Amino acid sequence: MRVGILTVELFLGEALSLKDKRRHLKSLLTRLRNRYNVSAAEVDHQDNWQRAALAVAVVGNRTTHVDESLQEVLNFIAAQPSFEIIHHRTELL
Repeated sequence: MRVGILTVELFLGEALSLKDKRRHLKSLLTRLRNRYNVSAAEVDHQDNWQRAALAVAVVGNRTTHVDESLQEVLNFIAAQPSFEIIHHRTELL
């Protein structure tokens, strides 16, 4: 069994308030869960209205599959116009 964790720091330039930030993030997290069958959550910067830290976890039987899945998730996030990726890190266990 292989586990992969992607941590992504985001800047939300379009967010005008915490409520607006949460609306954007809820939409993104739902799309990630539905499209890629991953576990995803906001893990830091909950009280900062223009920053967010997300963690995405994938479990699989092959390292290549887990790594490819996390790369697809990262590419999907990068393609969203509401978010700018500040930093990301991938861990394979």
